[in-house]
Amino acid sequence: MSFWQEQMPKGMFLRSGWRASYLADPDLALTLEAYQASCGEKVSTPVPLDRFVSYGKWFQQRVAPQLDTRLVEKVTPNSRGFHLFLEDGETLSVDRVIVAAGIAPFANIPQEFASLPKELVSHASEHKDFCAFRGKTVGIVGGGQSALESAALLKEAGADVQVFVRGKQLHFLGWRKRIMQLELLFKMLYSWTDVGPAGLSQLVSHPDYFRVLPRMMQDPIARRCIRPAGAGWLRNRLKGVQLHLDTTVRVAGTNHSLHLEVSDGSKRSVDHLLLGTGYKIQVSKYRFLSPGLSSSIRQAHGYPVLKENFESSVPGFYFLGAPAAWSFGPLMRFVAGAGFGCGRLAASMARG
Repeated sequence: MSFWQEQMPKGMFLRSGWRASYLADPDLALTLEAYQASCGEKVSTPVPLDRFVSYGKWFQQRVAPQLDTRLVEKVTPNSRGFHLFLEDGETLSVDRVIVAAGIAPFANIPQEFASLPKELVSHASEHKDFCAFRGKTVGIVGGGQSALESAALLKEAGADVQVFVRGKQLHFLGWRKRIMQLELLFKMLYSWTDVGPAGLSQLVSHPDYFRVLPRMMQDPIARRCIRPAGAGWLRNRLKGVQLHLDTTVRVAGTNHSLHLEVSDGSKRSVDHLLLGTGYKIQVSKYRFLSPGLSSSIRQAHGYPVLKENFESSVPGFYFLGAPAAWSFGPLMRFVAGAGFGCGRLAASMARG
């Protein structure tokens, strides 16, 4: 849970719905309801970040209480499998490796901002607490959940916030709530996984169906299911935030602040620019992959190309989570996708 605990801001809520926030177990015995009953802690909806982290630790204690928390510094192939080089100098030999290492290395920093100092420009994943921005002017680039929730949290922390959105309008989730009372229709249009719009939600909740579609269909479906959007409950919290739609920005100069040129012709100065620009998968950025191993993995646009059991082109080397999205669809980017991925991989290994 380190990514959620160390790289997400205090006060954040999960965008996913209640059922879609369950961590996966085959018997559905370790649900949020079970966590509440066990710990006596009420969890509200949307699910608060701190409660989700606590739920994750509770889950781990029941599923895998004995963790080896040493850092894996490098993985290299050998004649029978792989060598794992650990931070304390020990080396392990293993037959298989499953990479379920999250998205932290993939924070997307557009090239035009990459060379700017961190005290002036940073990615949204680099902040746990926005209180340091009280009284400052902060510009935010992006129109998805990360950018919009960061804007709300910054405003509530006392910052003057301006959001620059490339799209011509903001998209908010919430249409499904209007038809939830029509239970049969709702279940036909939307999956419990809470990923994607009506109809497509059911399709992408079955990665095997998505997988057999031609790529010319997969790519637009995936883009539509993960287009930038904010949770409906953010609307009221964004009142008072300056939203600039259909705009892009460039940095025209720096001193103690940033001087921005906006595509609408205006010029603005901000104390800090926050990038809510999401994540771009590039598995070669996993630092523990040796160069030889990384180059041996067949990739498509930075994603590993995976077989139906989540095995990469390197025998015995598997990927779960967001890196599996090119092969199995957008569900793999979300907590709700873990059940399918882990179940499929475990079944494959059980068969030998």
